[in-house]
Amino acid sequence: PTCKASPMTTSVLDSCLNFPEEEEVILRYWKEIDAFRTSISLSAGKPEYTFYDGPPFATGLPHYGHILAGTIKDTVTRYAHQTGHKVSRRFGWDCHGLPVEYEIDKALGLNSREEVLAMGIGVYNSHCRSIVQRYTREWETVVTRLGRWIDFENDYRTMDLSFMESVWWVFKTLFDKGLVYRGYKVMPYSTTCATPLSNFEAGLNYKDVTDIAVVVSFPLRDEPNVSLVAWTTTPWTLPSNLALCVNAHLNYVQVRSVADKKIYIVAEMRLTQLFPALRSKKFQQGDEARIYEVLKSFKGAELVGRMYEPLFHFYDSAERRSCAFKVIADEYVTSEAGTGIVHQAPAFGEDDYRVCVRNKIVDVIMNGERSLPCPVDANGRFVSPVSGDLQGMPVKLADAAICSLLHKMGRLVLKESHEHSYPFCWRSDTPLIYKAVPSWFVAVETIRENLIQNNKQTYWVPASVKEKRFHNWLVDAKDWAISRNRFWGTPIPLWVSEDHKEMVAIGCVAELRAKCELADGSQIPMDLSDLHRESVDSLVVASPSRSGVFLHRVDEVFDCWFESGSMPYAQLHYPFECSEKEFLKKFPADFIAEGLDQTRGWFYTLMVISTALFNKPAFKNLIVNGLVLAADGKKMSKRLKNYPDPTLVINAHGADALRLYLINSPVVKGETIKFVESGVRGVLRDVLLPWFNAFRFFTQQASRWEIKNSTGNKFTQDNDRVRKSQNIMDVWIMASLDSLVHFVHEEMRTYRLYTVVPRLVGFLGDLTNWYVRLNRSRLKGTDGEDSALTSLAVLYDVLLKMTVIMAPFTPFFAEYLYQHLRKRLLTSNTANLPEDAIGKADSVHYIMLPLAGNPKADGKVLVGMSLLQQVVELGRRAREAATISMKTPVKRVIIVCDSALTLDGLRGELESYVLEELNTWEIVLTSDVETWCSISALPNLPILAKRLGKQVRSAADAIKGLDSASLRSFSRTGSIMICVDGKLLHFSKGDLIVKSAFSGDSTRYIATSSSDGGLTVAVCTVQDDALRRQGITRDFCNRVNKLRKKRKLNIADQVDIFYAESAPLDNISTTRALACNSNLLNRARIYPVDFSSCRGQILISDKYASPGGSNNLSIALAVPAPSLAPAAKKKFAGYVALETLLATCDLSNSKIHGSLENNPFELKLGIDIFPSASSARSLGKGILAPSKPCA
Repeated sequence: PTCKASPMTTSVLDSCLNFPEEEEVILRYWKEIDAFRTSISLSAGKPEYTFYDGPPFATGLPHYGHILAGTIKDTVTRYAHQTGHKVSRRFGWDCHGLPVEYEIDKALGLNSREEVLAMGIGVYNSHCRSIVQRYTREWETVVTRLGRWIDFENDYRTMDLSFMESVWWVFKTLFDKGLVYRGYKVMPYSTTCATPLSNFEAGLNYKDVTDIAVVVSFPLRDEPNVSLVAWTTTPWTLPSNLALCVNAHLNYVQVRSVADKKIYIVAEMRLTQLFPALRSKKFQQGDEARIYEVLKSFKGAELVGRMYEPLFHFYDSAERRSCAFKVIADEYVTSEAGTGIVHQAPAFGEDDYRVCVRNKIVDVIMNGERSLPCPVDANGRFVSPVSGDLQGMPVKLADAAICSLLHKMGRLVLKESHEHSYPFCWRSDTPLIYKAVPSWFVAVETIRENLIQNNKQTYWVPASVKEKRFHNWLVDAKDWAISRNRFWGTPIPLWVSEDHKEMVAIGCVAELRAKCELADGSQIPMDLSDLHRESVDSLVVASPSRSGVFLHRVDEVFDCWFESGSMPYAQLHYPFECSEKEFLKKFPADFIAEGLDQTRGWFYTLMVISTALFNKPAFKNLIVNGLVLAADGKKMSKRLKNYPDPTLVINAHGADALRLYLINSPVVKGETIKFVESGVRGVLRDVLLPWFNAFRFFTQQASRWEIKNSTGNKFTQDNDRVRKSQNIMDVWIMASLDSLVHFVHEEMRTYRLYTVVPRLVGFLGDLTNWYVRLNRSRLKGTDGEDSALTSLAVLYDVLLKMTVIMAPFTPFFAEYLYQHLRKRLLTSNTANLPEDAIGKADSVHYIMLPLAGNPKADGKVLVGMSLLQQVVELGRRAREAATISMKTPVKRVIIVCDSALTLDGLRGELESYVLEELNTWEIVLTSDVETWCSISALPNLPILAKRLGKQVRSAADAIKGLDSASLRSFSRTGSIMICVDGKLLHFSKGDLIVKSAFSGDSTRYIATSSSDGGLTVAVCTVQDDALRRQGITRDFCNRVNKLRKKRKLNIADQVDIFYAESAPLDNISTTRALACNSNLLNRARIYPVDFSSCRGQILISDKYASPGGSNNLSIALAVPAPSLAPAAKKKFAGYVALETLLATCDLSNSKIHGSLENNPFELKLGIDIFPSASSARSLGKGILAPSKPCA
């Protein structure tokens, strides 16, 4: 089967293509031929290329971040397939974790852990299971519509028994290696979701908030009239205060407040926090004495060990007083904020916990959780021993009440508002707290060096993320809390005694059956098919050392990041269904890709687990994409509706346009992008449509050639003709294509999409804007049909190879082009070709990418074409500056370049292209820059100032004083030595801003120069009647072609062209202009005839004012009708009956004869009568010679 034409078009010759609808047709075609699976089967036996797909949650719809990552993954894996690899691509789903539970809690109105337990874990988890894949169909629809090829039928799910069993194996392996332990850790904690979060999750949703900040007094026991003062933005933690922390090396002062005579101790550098008047704009140096009096000064070390009066009585006991409520010291206290004295609540601050444990304020090893003052329950409410009005109050709402209590107690020194950035729960959008929770940890710190070394073995794009962000994270890697106090997740397979002295880790279902039993002593059912909590919580393990003692499973489930980090093993059900040999073929992955936000997420967990298991990285190559922001630079938000629906964008512009927009942006090298739909529209307009138009033009001209070809043969590809062509444009485009192929392979091997895609787009620009445009007349047969055939063969070859090269990047349009282009390949011997051979292959995506050959172009051709492009661009800019239309010819263009060798590249064949492109009668090539141009230079101050410092002024003067010879040498070499303050300094490209100015006759020329001043193009602005007449003729041809396009005429459609003008200017009338420029009309195959000769039905017409010619000019395209030559028309003037006869006569004979009013006549075909007015005109029988010479 072959791809059908678009529903919007019946022929590729039509001028429009509905890209989105064509993509839908191609999707149906791929489904019809089972393209993805066929491509996999065709790659059997080829080297394996392993790709891991990070599992997304299916509880929400895909957004642009997913689309971007999916496009990168699809592009790279398609490229891998098309370079001779077998690439298995499985989709995965992250089914467990907080996102699912949060949705269920909202739906069922559950607000606490106790409510879940009352419902029953089994019932709760069944609700979770029911919504886990709520949007899987939508995901598959969007991913498929995007053109991504990935296996949804053989997907993996983290909630499947096989996946969970491998996760158990991973955990048991780490446990057996001594890398798992139980401890306490202050972690970000969501009171709404009643669970701790990882630091990565806590960093997802920071907001600027205004909180209450207080300064509180702590009277010393041995000096009750002297108080230490501490500042905090979390007053709700004050009921749990056990210590105050200072910095032993900071200077502290004991001061008396002038206002209330109270004595305080504060860091000398932080007096402004205690006395806000010091921060006032009205404060002046010397006013301190009116605010406070310094009584003494000392180092923080002198305060260490001093005891103070507890703030609240909740934890005030004789046991506590023996070790707590004293001053301790640590380096984390600074003089940058607060009072230099930090209140310590070890259950609610990471540093607080660390410092208090180190100073034996709390002892969790000996006394367990009892030593941690944590009067906050799982839902963030105050519980005993906190009493009174505070009990039961949510802690984040208790600040005002606590401040009121402190005021009544006389301990509130200062209360003010404080704006700062604060973490919110990424699911519930409520403020987080930091809370010490008992957790199971992986001892990451013990393998930290291995992590750093394994990271060195990986390749990242961009490298800076690996070498800085990720490396720094590994260098400071902390032990990983892998447990969560939740319900819907993989249960941690650890059975422990009540005192935690006996522990048994279970690593698989078989071991579970062997070691576990139900609480009543019965065996586990043989049909056990699930490992969630409701299935394993009731199982017990007999103590290995104590008779009659049973171990029970710990309450926690795995952090879902532990599961996603285990996916390389769990997706294969390793080591159970997947052998060691097969596993090593797929591990580590050749390639993974996700967003920058996964640096501390999936990338990290993959690295930790693979290092802990095998001491090797889990992946070899990685592309890190940046973030896709809304057009306003903010995070995309469903609530704000600040971004367009991806589905609507694809339906409007097509998936290829969206894909190319995303991967042709800085986002593929880890930078951010502001998504704007107009950018997608721009890709369609500037890349895909010109590409289609180049193909359409080829098809038109191939059809024209077939019509003109007397043998009746169809155009088919002739590779020998392509190889043998000596035409300079053919040689250039083929050499450019070969260079492109080489570049694509080199860069894709290093995963640098950010260099590959711009180069691909650039080549398409060269193809459409230069090769096709400069060869239009040749392709139309102006230089002969043999030359046209060669140019068609070259264009076909380039188009066909580009469809294959672009297939990984724009899979839909590449397929569209291939299905049409393959029809023109010789197919008589395809039976013996492999199924993935070009032409025989049913899809372009089966075909291997071309390899670079040995182009025959020498450097002169490439240099010449580069110069031609520069000259044409500069010439157009000069014409625009002079407001001379491109349709209006100019007498002369002067091209000035200081390199005669470079100019030689333009001589010969390329010179004619410059004449045509700049619509000039003459070009002058000169290297006499001194005559035509002046040159000057300015220093690039921002760059030089950093390097030269104070010398920059002297350097600037020296640069401005350079002579033209030195500057021209610098322009050529990009290097110069300049004497600055008696010393020779080296300057390179970028240090100097070189400017070239045209010094010729500005009354006759207008010029523009290249940015480096090395090339100047001057256009003659003097116009005369001959130039204007040629401009009128070009404009006439342009309008005829526009009328043909508007009427949707194909190239094979023949029409007669008629015109009529009124009020012409004598010397430059349209009639005279056309007569004087018949050579232009012949090249364009446009043969206009006076409107009086019109006989056929008019198809379309237009009236306009001809620029510089007629005030009123009419053009009409008509159905061809028999037409008399001027001599015959004159001979038979007045015979009305002849007009009727001509309309009905048969022109198949060479003669027409009869009688008119009894007078016999004979009309010879091709002499007296013609099939159309245009044919009479083209053969010279209808041309009106100019009444005056054209010169």
